[in-house]
Amino acid sequence: MSLLSWLVPVALGMGLVGLIAFLWSMRSGQLEDLDGAAERVLLHEIDDAATGSERS
Repeated sequence: MSLLSWLVPVALGMGLVGLIAFLWSMRSGQLEDLDGAAERVLLHEIDDAATGSERS
C-alpha cells in the first residue's frame, strides 16, 4: 500500500507535465505545419539533384 501511495502521485505528476508540454506546444505553434518540414526535405533533395551537387 505504501508503494501505491508513492506511485499514484508520481503518475499524476507525470501526466500533468505531459499535459502542460502539449498545451505549450499548441500555443507556441509547434503543431501548425506538420507537412511543411517533410516537403522541404523532399524539395531540398530534388534541388540538389537538379543542380548536380551531392553531399557525402
